[in-house]
Amino acid sequence: MAIPLFTIVACATAAVGEQPRSQAPAGFWDHWGDGRAEIDAYTLTQPRYGELRHGTAVLVYVTETFTQGQRVKSDGGHSDEMPVLKLNEVRDFQTGIYDYNVLTSTFVVLDGSLPIGIPTKVSMGVQEWCGNVYEQLLFWPDRLERTLHSYFDGEGDRQETMPIPVRGIDGDALPIVVRGLTGDLMPPGGERTVPVLDRMLDSRFQHDPPRFRATTIRRVAAAESVEAPLGRFDVERFEASTDGGPTTSFYVEVADPRRLIGWTRSDGEAAWIRGSVRTSYWKENHEGDEAMLRDLGLAAP
Repeated sequence: MAIPLFTIVACATAAVGEQPRSQAPAGFWDHWGDGRAEIDAYTLTQPRYGELRHGTAVLVYVTETFTQGQRVKSDGGHSDEMPVLKLNEVRDFQTGIYDYNVLTSTFVVLDGSLPIGIPTKVSMGVQEWCGNVYEQLLFWPDRLERTLHSYFDGEGDRQETMPIPVRGIDGDALPIVVRGLTGDLMPPGGERTVPVLDRMLDSRFQHDPPRFRATTIRRVAAAESVEAPLGRFDVERFEASTDGGPTTSFYVEVADPRRLIGWTRSDGEAAWIRGSVRTSYWKENHEGDEAMLRDLGLAAP
């Protein structure tokens, strides 16, 4: 099967040395090096088909050892291993008679080999009653490679490359970036306009390839207090306003570990934290472990 190759020119590309690096900040491993994941559950409002849907989102943060060549979790013995922070974002919501199940995995390097805000890999699987879609982005210092396998007519199986513009940031990495987990993007009160790549789910719902779009990111200087299902939190707010697109507000806990308490978008999307645990969840797969869902504010089956 012939696979078309497209080159999409967005902005001028950057030399590697011009970008701040994605790396573990001071004290990172004191918290994240204990072999446990942070799991945060949210009450989700998700726009789809012109209506606001209600569901849940779960964000799972955990450090892993990754391989540069295969871009997969290493079981050891590889010469190209590197530390990453993985964010698995799971969304479940109903649309009439059928539901959506979405998993987006974002892997950011912690060794300074890529610019801040640029992950090494993002992948997404979308399952709903119409069919399956799998999409993957692999990032290099100056370009990304996109692979798409889709059920829908006109998409099928394709590969594309596109340059990464100067100071480019991936939209799916923003929950990691605003928490400062790979270094501070800007000081409190700071503002900068950068190209931000569409979130995979946004481009999927539009059935369009992702594009870098000019986005003004502002870190509000003064702390605020917000109410979430899990309680009241002092937060600082990051605003990301995209030209011709939505404005997203991220509410980041002031106290360590600076959890993402919630986010809202001008298109009606919103999520607020309802439960949070730290655990080695991959070991919690026995009968009876379902009870741990109650700690996340989720109903156990």
